[in-house]
Amino acid sequence: MLPISLSVVVITFNEEANIGRCLAALQDVADDVVVVDSFSTDGTVEICRQHGARVVQHAFAGYVEQKNYATAQARYDHVLQLDADEVLTDELRASIREVKASWQHAGYTLARLTNYCGTWVRHGGWYPDRKLRLYDRRLGQWEGLLLHERFEVAAGQSVGALAGDALHYSYHSVEQHVSQLNRFTSISAAELALRGKTRVGLFHLLLKPLWKFVHGYFFRLGFLDGFAGLCIATISAWGVFLKFAKLRTKPAPAALPI
Repeated sequence: MLPISLSVVVITFNEEANIGRCLAALQDVADDVVVVDSFSTDGTVEICRQHGARVVQHAFAGYVEQKNYATAQARYDHVLQLDADEVLTDELRASIREVKASWQHAGYTLARLTNYCGTWVRHGGWYPDRKLRLYDRRLGQWEGLLLHERFEVAAGQSVGALAGDALHYSYHSVEQHVSQLNRFTSISAAELALRGKTRVGLFHLLLKPLWKFVHGYFFRLGFLDGFAGLCIATISAWGVFLKFAKLRTKPAPAALPI
């Protein structure tokens, strides 16, 4: 079997703080790199071009739509999709090279190790956080509604697992986490409304947030991550409350907020 050629696709918007680190780690695995940018106003596009990536400008219409569009821009059918704040480790790159030499599945999952405000988080449900990111685009597509997009392989197709981690540089500050949480909970509330799940009671506003904290901090050992684990469990619980509070007080928007 001849080695396959691999395209790496990344979607971006104002990612100058992250994208260079992401692209620099692709040199020995990518045969093609394409960045689909949503008209960034910072130095993202220039940095991408400095690293030899093809840049395609495309207005953001939702995570599912954007990732399917980016996948379609790839030069090759075998695609690795990364977020701008993710970096391949040496072990993961070696695993990808092995798969390129002997491709056997419709797709492969990878583990993500998240850096939260300078701490590598290994508990609380945040690790290994496996995602299907390496795939044959002919055998599946990105699916989802407004949030929590995922690549789904066709029925009957198999999925393998890659060794090694992708380093995920998520939040640099608690302020950044809270700011993004506010945006994501608005989208999550809109998604619930679109699914017809509009009933909100004390169970959703009190017990579900409490369980989110207890499950992550105690049952999933989030306390072992110290201050980072406490922040994650607390803010995640707050996010559950916000999602249902927004669902109760505000109707779903006509379109996805950008």
